[in-house]
Amino acid sequence: MAQHLSVITYPDQAIASALPLLHAGAVIAMPTETVYGLAADATNPQAITRIYETKGRPRFNPLICHVSDLAMAERYGRFDPLSRQLAEQFWPGPLTLVVPVKPGCGLHDLATAGLDTVGLRAPRGFASELIAAFGKPLAAPSANTSGRISPTTAAHVEEDLGGKIPLILDADAAAVGVESTILKVEDGQIRLLRPGGLSVEDIEAATGLTVIRSEKAGAIIEAPGMLASHYAPNASVRLNATVVHPGEAAITFGSAAPEGLEKAVAVLNLSASGDLAEAAANLFSFMKQADASGAASIAFTAIPAHGLGEAINDRLERAAAPR
Repeated sequence: MAQHLSVITYPDQAIASALPLLHAGAVIAMPTETVYGLAADATNPQAITRIYETKGRPRFNPLICHVSDLAMAERYGRFDPLSRQLAEQFWPGPLTLVVPVKPGCGLHDLATAGLDTVGLRAPRGFASELIAAFGKPLAAPSANTSGRISPTTAAHVEEDLGGKIPLILDADAAAVGVESTILKVEDGQIRLLRPGGLSVEDIEAATGLTVIRSEKAGAIIEAPGMLASHYAPNASVRLNATVVHPGEAAITFGSAAPEGLEKAVAVLNLSASGDLAEAAANLFSFMKQADASGAASIAFTAIPAHGLGEAINDRLERAAAPR
C-alpha cells in the first residue's frame, strides 16, 4: 500500500519531523555525504524488517549502523587500538569499520545479518545531528531498490521509493557520491572489504600500513556492498569501451573520445578535467540519466584505478556483473 510522502528540505523542521517516525519504527530517507540512506532504528526488529521489505534486500546482506560519534560507536562495538585510530583519524566521514558486536548492546541480529560483527560509521553533517538527537544508531543502507543504482539526491529516492516511505529529508546532492569505504582490522592488518569514498592511499598514508585487499565479491558476505551484482541500472553495462555502438548511451571520463560517440543516444562525461572526486560525485546520477535515455546498454570508457577510481571501478564491475 502506498504511503503518504513528505519531502522536507534541511534544516526546515527536518529533525522534528523525523524523530517521531523513527521512534515509531518507520523507515525514512536520510541524506549523508556519501549517498542517501534508508534509515531506521537499528535496535528495533520491526523497523529493520521494514528496511529489508522496502529495498527488497536479501536478509543475508548486513546493514551499516550509523552513529553520531566514536563515543556512541563504542557502546555497540569493540574497538581494537588500530580500529580506534582509524575512527579518530577519519570520522566523521566516508569510512565504515567492521568490529565485533558488544554483547547485550541492543543492536538487533537483523541489522548484522546474524554475524558477530557490525559495520559502524559516523557520517558528516546533518545525519550526525539526526542520530545524536535520536540517541541510538540508525541502520541505513542506500535508499534504493536492492541491487539498483544508489541515490545521490532526494529526487532519486522519490522516483524509486516514494510510494513506500513516509518521509524524505532533502539536503541537496551528496557531496561524495559513492558509498563509504569498508575496513576490517584482523591480526593487526587492515583489510579492505569495499572500496569507497575514502581512498586506500589516504588510509595507508595515515597509518603507515599496507591495506590488504580482499578477494572479489561472491564468497562470504562480511559487509554491505559485497554482492557480485549490485548498483545495476536496467540497461546492461559495458566497461572499458573504446567503441560506442549505435543506440548505446556513453559515459566517458576526461578526454576519452571512443569511436562512434556521435551515434550514442546520450553522452555524459563524469569529469572532463579528469578529476576522480568529481567523477565519483557524478557516477550514480549519470548512470540514472543514461538509463533514462532508453538505451539498452551503457558503454563506459576506462577509469583510472588509483584513488577514488578504485571505488568507481568497483561499482562499475558490480553493475556489469551477470544478474
